[in-house]
Formats: sequence, structure tokens, C-alpha cells
Amino acid sequence: MNAILVVNAGSSSVKFQVYKASLARLVKGQIDGVGARPRLRAENADGQELVNSTFAAEHVPDIPVAVDVVGKWLRETQEVDLIAVGHRVVHGGPEYDKPVLIDDTVLTRLDRYVPLAPLHQPNNLASIRAIRSHRPELPQVACFDTAFHRGHAEVADHFAIPKRFYAEGVRRYGFHGLSYEYIAERLRVVATDIARGRVIVAHLGSGASMCALSNGRSIESTMGFTALDGLPMGTRPGQIDPGVVLYLIQQKKMSPEAVENLLYHESGLKGLSDVSNDMRELEASSNPAAKLAIDYFVYRIGLYAGMLAAALGGIDAFVFTAGIGENSATIRMNVAEKLGWLGAELDRAANAIGNLRISTPKSRIAVLVVPTDEELMIARHTLAIVSNSKISAGAPLPPKGKIA
Repeated sequence: MNAILVVNAGSSSVKFQVYKASLARLVKGQIDGVGARPRLRAENADGQELVNSTFAAEHVPDIPVAVDVVGKWLRETQEVDLIAVGHRVVHGGPEYDKPVLIDDTVLTRLDRYVPLAPLHQPNNLASIRAIRSHRPELPQVACFDTAFHRGHAEVADHFAIPKRFYAEGVRRYGFHGLSYEYIAERLRVVATDIARGRVIVAHLGSGASMCALSNGRSIESTMGFTALDGLPMGTRPGQIDPGVVLYLIQQKKMSPEAVENLLYHESGLKGLSDVSNDMRELEASSNPAAKLAIDYFVYRIGLYAGMLAAALGGIDAFVFTAGIGENSATIRMNVAEKLGWLGAELDRAANAIGNLRISTPKSRIAVLVVPTDEELMIARHTLAIVSNSKISAGAPLPPKGKIA
């Protein structure tokens, strides 16, 4: 059976899904705890468990080995012939505004953006290289989190610094684009009237951002040059005065590496609470600092909602998505209260069970919960690239063999 593999490599995990050429999902899984407590889990399209295995830390020390483990399991248990692999790549820089077939030149260019996304880009590229080392003939496609935002107006993309830096690529990119692209398309199916309007989408997870959609197009985002800006996140601070960074370097004598570690790994919900970076643990905690972290998270979402509403010139709907947005009724309730001035009125019963529409009929703006599916978006793009290549234009499929 011809199939597409989708890989989403993080800092200590590799999420993967296998799709038929029809884009029906066959397998969904991940290997997490890489380098610490590795565990491989996967289920089929019906939700039945296919594997749940643990490994010694030294047996899965890094992302390339994790990709090999996933590939070995797929090769030995799933009867599929891969025609392509699609990857989430966080940063496409100024060069890539759409998915692209990967070659040596593309990989070299994407290496330039590792400093701009140090939590994600190195592992995104490591998974690509791991598969290439075993299956160099297998087409791989890079799908960028920045691409969906590339149509922003020039005034939205600039920083107020000398223009020569913009020419070098120092600009506001925005991230979580694959998620926002999926939501924009999904709204056309589940809420056609809303899809054509002015919509704020809140992608709330360990990484968090918000996006302003006008007729399904991104016109503004809370994230900028890197994935540090905007909302507070699990371990990232969100918006911060650049003077704080200067203070840490000049007065506290912190090295750039130490500051980078602080901003990417020790800040956000984790830094504020000193309890956890996991919203579920914070909501269950009685620690006052945990409450502060939650309140701060909600407060900043409310502030950015005002900013994005201004960019849109008004708002017709607010959409919650991603891990926290889809699963935390409490966060949704608290955020909706912050949106009261925009006309939001929450239906508490609908919110408690996570209905598609969680606003009351009297609410002046619709409030929705729409689950995202970045992997399906990647599969769609990958299939489109493959379909337009020589592979599907009559050339034989890659030979069956190692998946990774």
C-alpha cells in the first residue's frame, strides 16, 4: 500500500503519522522521553494500541536514533510502501513561503535558521538527515511553520530598526502556521460564514501564539523573528523588553548561551510558577505561584486579543485550538471573560463539554473550539508536491525497503 509518512520532531520527541495516498490516517504515534525515558507508542485509525514499548536511555540518546527506532518498528509491523516523507520545519526564513522538496541546497539554507529556532530547527533537520542516510531516493518535503504568515503587509513585518537588517532577514515571521492554515481550512467546512470574516485563533499549547485571520488569510501574529515572542509559553517568556536581555548580559554578566537557556528552557509558566511548565499540573496545584502563572497566561491572551482585533478592525469570532485550547475548559472560561468587552458571552455548559461553538446565541462574537491537525496539513502538502513531481507522473515508485 502506498503511503506518506509525516514526521514532527521536537526537542525530546518524534511524533509521526502514516497516511494512505487518499490521506486516510493509518497510524498515529510518537516516541518521547528521548535521552531520558524513551517510550514508543502508536495506535491505528480506530484508536487501537499497536505498540507501547520503553527503552533504556542509552539506546535512544538523540533524535536521529529515535527516527531509526520509529522506522524499524514501521518496517517490521506495517505493510506500507512509502512514496514520500513530510516534515514540519519551524523556520523557513525569508526564502521559503511554501512547502519545498528537500535537496542538499535546501538543507544547507535551512541550517542558517537554527539560531532562530534552537528548540526545533536542529531536530527538524536531524530527522530529515536520518531518513536520507537510509533512503536517499525517498522524496522528503519540508513544510514550514512560517510560510502561512508570509503574506503579511510590509508594515506588519518590520521592526523599527535600520532597514538593512530587514534585507538580511531580520523581520517578524510568525509561527504555528501549519496549525493556523488547517484551522482556516476547517472553518470553511464547520463555520462557512465565520471563515470569511475576522477571526482570532489562539493556538494554546506548550508553545503558544495567536493569529488574526481575515477571510482565511493571516494578517498579523503574536510571534515574530523567533518563537520567543508574544504569549508566555511552557518554558518561554513571550514578550519581553529587549532591555532585560541587555541587563542580563551587561549587569548580570550572563553569557549569550546562558541567556538563551534562560529564555528557552527556564522561563514562561515554568519560571513564573516554579512548579511546572504543564498547564494540567498548574491547574491542579494549590501553590499561589501556579495561580499567578495561569492568571498571567490568561491576562496576556486578553491583551493580545485587543491588539489583533485592532489589526482586523473588529472581530467576528475567536477560536481556541491546540493542547490547552482544546482541553482546558477553565482556561477557555477565563479567557472568554477577558473577551467580554469584545462581545463574547460564554455558554458554560457547552464549554464544559468542549462543543464546537461555546458561545451563547446572544454573544456578539462566536467563540469556537476547533481541534487542529498539523500532521494532516503536512500530509496534504507532501502529497501535492509528490503529485506534481516525476514520481507520480509515470516514474516507478521508490523501491520497498528501509523506511528510516
